Amino acid sequence: MLNINIITVGKLKEAYLRDACAEYSKRLGGFCKLNITELPESRLPDNPSEKEISSALSHEGKAIADLLSGNNSYNIAMCIEGKQLSSEKLAEKIESISVDGKSRLNFIIGSSFGISEEVKSLADLRLSMSEMTFPHQLARVMLLEQIYRSFQIINGGKYHK
Repeated sequence: MLNINIITVGKLKEAYLRDACAEYSKRLGGFCKLNITELPESRLPDNPSEKEISSALSHEGKAIADLLSGNNSYNIAMCIEGKQLSSEKLAEKIESISVDGKSRLNFIIGSSFGISEEVKSLADLRLSMSEMTFPHQLARVMLLEQIYRSFQIINGGKYHK
């Protein structure tokens, strides 16, 4: 069974978002071993400078990088400049990662300011959800839904239809 880790910076603030994540986490239990790691978000002033943002991303990046060690992992950084995949293509990617013998798939969601270049360089794939802008707090729910949809596609489930 594939181990899927969601490594994310920050906590979900709204109960309805936590509830949605809990529902998809429960649904995914039959397909994979899911683990969600929430790392602390760096404190920044209301109007941070580029230097302050860069320092925060670097600090967060070190904590993320510590969780990515291991030869048997495939790392996907969720970032704006990443490649966009259809649900079917994401399912194919997840299936191929598993078939290739990788036992762990790490999805990385940075803070609202993004992910450090150091972490992006450790990624096997940079993935973008959309060209549209969504609230940062919604990213985890959307990702979990797409992972669940991928497993439904892989297993010929009706959810995807």
